[in-house]
Amino acid sequence: MADDIAVLRAIYHCFNARDIDGVLAALTDDVAWANGMEGGHVHGREGVREYWTRQWAIVSPHVEPLRFGRGPDGSIVVEVSQSVRDLQGGPLQDQTHGLKDKTVGHVFHLRDGKINRFDIRDDH
Repeated sequence: MADDIAVLRAIYHCFNARDIDGVLAALTDDVAWANGMEGGHVHGREGVREYWTRQWAIVSPHVEPLRFGRGPDGSIVVEVSQSVRDLQGGPLQDQTHGLKDKTVGHVFHLRDGKINRFDIRDDH
């Protein structure tokens, strides 16, 4: 699990630095990635790129992993502190994008050392 956690820590770092290519390199070609703004999932690396490009044009999210654990299905569950700001760095006035400041669970399924599914859990 230590190798998987290292991969995930690097992904969080890349996400917060807005290094899309750094994150996409750690995803499988057929990844299913949770769409935290509109629900459902986006599919494939280019689907993730388009989703984040859209998201980052509206809000400025930041995620900090707090704890890593193993789910009963072999997934890695990460407790994450999520903050979402406007593009100027201030708090959102009305958090209408499905994104807000909170602690959430991120659930990762890996295949051959790469992420092939990502889900968000609010019930952790």
